[in-house]
Amino acid sequence: MATKAPSRPISPHLMHVKWPINMVVSIVHRATGSGMATVGAGLLVWWLAALAAGKDAYATFVDVFTYSAGGLNAIGYLFGIGLTWSLFQHMATGIRHFFLDAGANYELKNNRLGAWITVSASATMTILFWAYLTMGKH
Repeated sequence: MATKAPSRPISPHLMHVKWPINMVVSIVHRATGSGMATVGAGLLVWWLAALAAGKDAYATFVDVFTYSAGGLNAIGYLFGIGLTWSLFQHMATGIRHFFLDAGANYELKNNRLGAWITVSASATMTILFWAYLTMGKH
């Protein structure tokens, strides 16, 4: 006896599922925390080891992230802006989770709005922070 093809998929495929912003923000919160811990700790250990190893090792560390004139190069900006955005995104989402833990913003509309606020706040704070750092520099 031939079986009839099912009218719905047996298992959903991730490419066909729309990820709600609340889920994306939650996943990004975990990723930014892990990323800051891993990348930040690696950079800190490298910096401390370069300091302890002497002038040449420290000069190598500095040369990776800056031009000889002292300004940040592309790698310096990539790591700097990436870690700064990670910090602000993780902090904004942490504040959002604080309110959720207190029992607020479980209504779907407010929950989505809070998630969008964390995304826009982290982007805005990152832009303002780097504008302040680079303002007036050549």
